[in-house]
Amino acid sequence: MASEQIGYRGPTACAAAGITYRQLDYWARTGLVEPSVRPAHGSGTQRLYSFRDVVVLKIVKRFLDTGVSLQNIRTTVQHLRERGFRDLERMTLMSDGATVYECGSPDEVHALLQGGQGIFGIAVGVVWRDVESALSQLHGERIDTGETLVGHNPADELARRRNNRAV
Repeated sequence: MASEQIGYRGPTACAAAGITYRQLDYWARTGLVEPSVRPAHGSGTQRLYSFRDVVVLKIVKRFLDTGVSLQNIRTTVQHLRERGFRDLERMTLMSDGATVYECGSPDEVHALLQGGQGIFGIAVGVVWRDVESALSQLHGERIDTGETLVGHNPADELARRRNNRAV
């Protein structure tokens, strides 16, 4: 089953991204990272996050852990949102603590490092694989039917075939 057809509830998104539910709730309420599958509408409704949402949550967490300001992180997430979160797995996000830069090639990373200041980088492909691995141990939910999927890895073809056979 394609990962676009699977959503993850808040506790699962938190576990995969390494954040608290309080952080998740705050970031959703303030518009930093909102669930793209299903937002919460009043009490009792469950937010549902896409795989890409969970990757972005983990990126936000990594930047916060290195001291990048929430304001700069908001600017970065807005930039990624405007470009449609395309090619996330191929980019490197770099920060000098004040600004976040998107690098699409090793040459761009090298040019940034030539400035001589301390730079922190996130290879988004590594975060992508970390989230895939974490979600493969957790519960997902079919967007169309609400069926719970246990231990589903969105990139695992064998698991997809098994799930299709079981249905």
